Parts: sequence; C-alpha cells; structure tokens
Amino acid sequence: MKITNKMIVVTGGGNGIGRELVLQLLSRGASVAAVDINEAALQETLELAGKNKDRLSLHVTDITDKEAVEKLPERIISRHGAVDGLINNAGIIQPFVKLKELDFGSIERVFDINFYGTLYMIKAFLPHLLTRPEAHIVNVSSMGGFLPVPGQTIYGASKAAVKLLTEGLSSELLNTKVHVSIVFPGATGTNIAANSGVGASLQQQEENSSIKMLAPEEAAEIIIDGMEINKYRILVGQDSKMMDFMYRLSPERAARLISNQMKSLLPE
Repeated sequence: MKITNKMIVVTGGGNGIGRELVLQLLSRGASVAAVDINEAALQETLELAGKNKDRLSLHVTDITDKEAVEKLPERIISRHGAVDGLINNAGIIQPFVKLKELDFGSIERVFDINFYGTLYMIKAFLPHLLTRPEAHIVNVSSMGGFLPVPGQTIYGASKAAVKLLTEGLSSELLNTKVHVSIVFPGATGTNIAANSGVGASLQQQEENSSIKMLAPEEAAEIIIDGMEINKYRILVGQDSKMMDFMYRLSPERAARLISNQMKSLLPE
C-alpha cells in the first residue's frame, strides 16, 4: 500500500523506531496518529515533525488498557476522517535474567505490552480497516521472535506469539483489501532497555558489545519500504537476515551461536 495521502496509526510513536516511523511517514506524505503512554515523548516527536506537524495527532494511551484502546478508533477517525494503516511497534524487553529468576510481574508486563497491546489494537481497528479501499497492518516482532535469546526468553515468547498472530491474521485476510506484514528487527540502536525499565547498565553493555546496531531511522525506512510493496516478512538488519537464514538451515546451531554471543550480557 502506497502511503502517500494515507492515514497511519503508529504505536510507540514517542521513541526509537516508532518515532522514526512517524517522522518518515509524514515526510512521505502520510497523515499519522502517534500513540504512546509517554506524553512528553510524544510532544518531542511533534516538535521534530516541523512543517508536517499539522498532519500529526498525538494520543496518550496505555495499549494494555483494552477499554482505552477500544476508544481510539473513534478519536482518531474524528480527527483524520479515516484510518488506512496500523503499525504495532510498541514493545519492551524483559530484565536480562534467566527464566528461573524472572518474577511473574515482569512476565505479565512483557506479554501485556508486546502481545495483548498488539492484539487490542488489531481488534479495535480491524473492523474499520476492512471498510477501506485498501489498508495495511504491520506488526513488529523481533529477531528474538524466531531465534531463542538466553536472558530474553519471555520477551522472545511474546514476540513469537506476535509472529504467529500476524501470520494467522494474514491468512484470514487473504481475500480482503487488508494487507498484513510481520517485521523482524535485529539489533537496533534504540533506548528500549531504559524504556523497558531494565536499567541503563544493560543499554551500555549492549552499546559496548561487538554487535553492530542498526540506526532507528534505517530500520524505519526498511519497514515503510516493505509496507509499500505489501511484503509478507520484513527482515530489518543484516543480523536478522543472516540469523533467519541460519535458523532455517540449522536451528540448534543458530541457537548455540546466539547463546555464545550473549554470555557476556547474562549473569551466571
């Protein structure tokens, strides 16, 4: 779906890839509704939009609140007239610990945001999207959604759930005008660790590791380009492409490779 003159909803629009998605969609001629729980972050996105800010609306919303999400379509449609696309980008990681050390509060928070938040948004907007001449849903999973990452087992499980949710939805919508894409970002230079509440020390460790981070603006460009050609799977970054190939070839070997790379980040 070509996004010029379309209206797109983006979750997590206050930071990282989400902010870049908002800004690049605007620069390509789309109107955008940016959704985020952080009002100050959304205001920063608005200021960065510059001359395009008249096509941007801000919606401070907790996507884990089903009732609040159910009210979003009416609010956004009353401002923009219609919705043509939805990019479910908002997500958090878990504390970098093994499963046996992870408390249930952290587990539930990861699933509430990554999986249920995505599900609530889809359920809220899908009836309207089905009435449009053409529409598109983009769900952001993760390289960790198809490849196990020690210390992020629950995060990976939530993103794997997003993967299967998206693929099932795509199959259900084959005979409609609603396109569906699933995104698998690799290592990206965002502040997701801090935003997830797992501490700045992890963020610093990641930045100092040998893993090359993709810039958020590059990731956003790849996602939008994939959306415009109705791509089924969007692999973001060379690491995601390489590990996707390796995991298909030998899942066990790929899992061991990632395990060895992550040892320095995971306490014994």
